[in-house]
Amino acid sequence: MKRTILSIAMMLIAVLTYAQDKNKKMTFDVNGKCAMCKERIEEAALNVKGVKYAMWDIPSHQLSIIMDERKTDAMKIKSAIVAVGHDTKELKATEEAYSSVHPCCRYREDNSDDGLNHKM
Repeated sequence: MKRTILSIAMMLIAVLTYAQDKNKKMTFDVNGKCAMCKERIEEAALNVKGVKYAMWDIPSHQLSIIMDERKTDAMKIKSAIVAVGHDTKELKATEEAYSSVHPCCRYREDNSDDGLNHKM
């Protein structure tokens, strides 16, 4: 009886430990300028399977995410972001993708933050 209870307790601990390890918090730089960029970046990240949370901060250009490591990784998320026209430190958007962003969102020419002056 003792052995059975001990075995069940060990299995329960193993399951709970594994369940807690699946989510990972991450932050990385993504270039952009305004609320339109914020919406585009967050949507691209959230469309990657396994991303549960995405929040891009305009002034700091930091994208904070929570992802399930079993389903995705940082490079998949960064690839999705560059596909919609926003650079990261490791990956750069193609000219075609960058040209697809709204003209006032073009951060390569002027990387100033115009989030307060820019309405969607």
